[in-house]
Amino acid sequence: MTGNREIHLASRPAGWPTEANFRLVETDVPTAGPGQIVVRNQYMSVDPYMRGRMNDVKSYVPAFALDAPLDGAAVGEVVASEAEGVAVGDTVLHGLGWREYALLEARAVRRVDPSLAPVTAYLSVLGMAGLTAYAGLLEVAAMKPGETVFVSAAAGSVGSLVGQIAKLKGAGRVVGSAGSPAKVERLKALGFDAAFDYHDGPVRESLRAAAPDGVDVYFDNVGGDHLEAAISAMNLHGRAAICGMIAQYNDTEPPAAPRNLALVIGKRLTLRGFLVGDHNNLRDAFVSDVSGWLRDGTLSYDETIVDGIENAPAAFLGLLRGENLGKMLVRV
Repeated sequence: MTGNREIHLASRPAGWPTEANFRLVETDVPTAGPGQIVVRNQYMSVDPYMRGRMNDVKSYVPAFALDAPLDGAAVGEVVASEAEGVAVGDTVLHGLGWREYALLEARAVRRVDPSLAPVTAYLSVLGMAGLTAYAGLLEVAAMKPGETVFVSAAAGSVGSLVGQIAKLKGAGRVVGSAGSPAKVERLKALGFDAAFDYHDGPVRESLRAAAPDGVDVYFDNVGGDHLEAAISAMNLHGRAAICGMIAQYNDTEPPAAPRNLALVIGKRLTLRGFLVGDHNNLRDAFVSDVSGWLRDGTLSYDETIVDGIENAPAAFLGLLRGENLGKMLVRV
């Protein structure tokens, strides 16, 4: 039975992706076999890391295949089940987004409770974005109370949570950078002590003004000139959690910055890259802390939702251009 639409990777981008790199394909609705379930996806996530998977290069995660559906985090309702422990009507979180119907082994999904939080929260604040913020700040960068924290792409799904968690865990000062005046105002409303629009001038100068006593922890979502500015501003024994480098994902030439890596030596800095999947040991503490903060209203999260599987490529391109506030999602 046809009626399942998927987004396939039609070609590999050279530089910035375009709509031409994607193709909307109609296929049959899958049928569940033994131990399998079929999920009607409700929401799917688009994330910056997906840009790297469009390149046919060796990386920490396999490249997307040409002429096949992309994948990524999604949440939906089970509409067919041939597996014990997962029933029709259950809401599950899984990794086969970019399609309306997904066929999955039951062991590859995680049941979630839509009565405890909106289902979209399991793709953002209670999902990978939230755990990335929590683990990167508290375990990778090992933030201590009283320290100054700088967050780039701070109005995004991860950055906005990093800044709030830092304040909730006792940071002395939290500074964020963002790409528009409206986003800067949103950061201030979320409790950031200072925020600046990186379009307003050199990041190094804006950061120096916002954090005159230096930076102890940098949460990097951007790389490039932001990382260079952070290295210059960091205090002795400062730590940077390197989560992403969206500023150079679409570059075809080597990045110009950072040009000041020699400062890492004299300042005894730690620059540590990380993947959220390495920190599942924190999940129980993360869920306990974040669910409590959500219940008492001390933690907020933003979502930008685009309607229709056919508009998933446009949502992804908009994410790369910084058109989202908080988590970018597609209502499938």
